[in-house]
Amino acid sequence: MIIIMKPNASEEAVLKIKQIIEENGLQAHLSKGTQVTIVGVVGDKSKLQSANIELIEGVDKIVSVTETYKLVNKKFHPDDSVISVGTAKIGPGHFTMMAGPCAIENHDMLMETAFAVKKAGAQFLRGGAYKPRTSPYAFQGLEEEGLKFMKEAREATGLNIICEATSLRALETAVKYVDMVQIGARNMQNFELLKEAGKAGVPVLLKRGLCATIDEWLNAAEYIASEGNPNIVLCERGIRTYETATRNTLDISAVPVIRSKSHLPVIIDPSHATGVRAYIEPISKASLAVGADGLIVEVHPCPACALSDGPQSLTFEQFDHLMDELKPYAELSGRNMK
Repeated sequence: MIIIMKPNASEEAVLKIKQIIEENGLQAHLSKGTQVTIVGVVGDKSKLQSANIELIEGVDKIVSVTETYKLVNKKFHPDDSVISVGTAKIGPGHFTMMAGPCAIENHDMLMETAFAVKKAGAQFLRGGAYKPRTSPYAFQGLEEEGLKFMKEAREATGLNIICEATSLRALETAVKYVDMVQIGARNMQNFELLKEAGKAGVPVLLKRGLCATIDEWLNAAEYIASEGNPNIVLCERGIRTYETATRNTLDISAVPVIRSKSHLPVIIDPSHATGVRAYIEPISKASLAVGADGLIVEVHPCPACALSDGPQSLTFEQFDHLMDELKPYAELSGRNMK
């Protein structure tokens, strides 16, 4: 449940409510808006029945939260969150671009790509050091060696870096190098990994699972938040349907739905959603128009030679063109791409 304080409620009244909640073995989460303060209660609310909180000075009303996710719920945190990651911000007023190869193949390729996407205006370099592949014989990534290349690219370009962690061991290694860790679609409901990501101390990009509902996705985010990490960005990357014209089916309606349910930022991955580079530009424009907070796009110096996801990777020239095409849309919607 949430406790909505009166607009003129004193700091002492808010702290008293927080104290009562915690004395009863529950968690209190404060959200201070421009008009009112909201106190979110996590735990067995029946323990508060005898406290008569609604009668305490400064309390306006109590609202029940029926959804199973609490901390990422918009009712708990009415103002949309802006997540700071390194030198970048993700959320309202910003349109954040993440770009780079699906897989880190070697040092020179990664450095070449990093300078190219930096020049085009990206804020993040993405690259897979750990690759969860359908076939066990496909390229699985360079692991820690790849992360060292990512760190070197950050030092050379100033880009923030993001990489997927596929296991606890990978997570423990990745957090020593990256600015943001990604939990991929295949691990969205790997609850132990989600909990460890919540304890890791770095922002998390959480991709939607291949067949996950939005409520399941938000509950996955709740696992991360419940371990003390509120710095979560959601990523819609398409879901599996009967359609085969694209790699997945982009649920672009997920963006406004998330906006109504959660305060977390949400970005779109047009590369995995479509699997076809020709579709990335129109989907990217639609993503901006529908209110997404950014994109994560695959870019490769020679997509035909890529060890992973070549057909959905943009060349440097195509990424340059995409960035030029998106800028006027971002300006019209009042969002900063820098």
